[in-house]
Amino acid sequence: MENKVLLVTGASSDIGVQLITEVAKNYDYIIAHHVNDNEKLVTLKEKLGDKLVLIYGNFLDEEGTNQFVEEIKNTGKIPTHIVHLPAGKYENIKFSKITWEKFNKDINISLRSLVIILNNFLTIMKKNKEGKVIVMLSSCTLNIPPKYVSSYVTTKYALLGLVKALSNEYAGKGITINGISPSMMETKFLENIPDFIIQQNAQNSPTGKNLSVSDVVPMFKFLLSDAANSITGQNIAITNGNIM
Repeated sequence: MENKVLLVTGASSDIGVQLITEVAKNYDYIIAHHVNDNEKLVTLKEKLGDKLVLIYGNFLDEEGTNQFVEEIKNTGKIPTHIVHLPAGKYENIKFSKITWEKFNKDINISLRSLVIILNNFLTIMKKNKEGKVIVMLSSCTLNIPPKYVSSYVTTKYALLGLVKALSNEYAGKGITINGISPSMMETKFLENIPDFIIQQNAQNSPTGKNLSVSDVVPMFKFLLSDAANSITGQNIAITNGNIM
């Protein structure tokens, strides 16, 4: 391929910013999806210049998601590697109190966006016989899920189903599609969770702490590399010593 292009959706997340920082040298271009202005992404843009392309995309809206894809196409920089990170805010809500609107919001942000993106770019990857897709899942897909996060758990299982289905469909086409399932990471994603829950989770871990971004980014880097060319359809656990 003429250009090696990484698309990171949810790039303004803590893990998105760190991943881009660490892999930038490996790509001709990196397309970073964002919803809100992010100081760290702006700083990265100043450092990386034209290599980093920032594109706004509202995944709550189907038209907005399609527009995001068209913006990518208009750059002429078609992704060869995709990392999909977007998720609705992690919130503890009893099922009796939750609404379909919450389920629909989480599904639109995480699942529908990925379906639309892959509908547009997997065919090109297949034609070029090269491509890698990595989806952020969750350790809730590996064992008994936590209580009071039913929309989050449902959405992550739906994403896992998509990973499994597409990895089989595109097996042997030069495309690998995998998921990564970390346990709780201490990032801004948890800002709506009571601190005592976060601390309790850390205390229950064999290591006595929650995961950090630096614990998880190396697996993304490995799966993006040529060393992982024979790995596809996997849901890889990063669980801080917990056996799933």
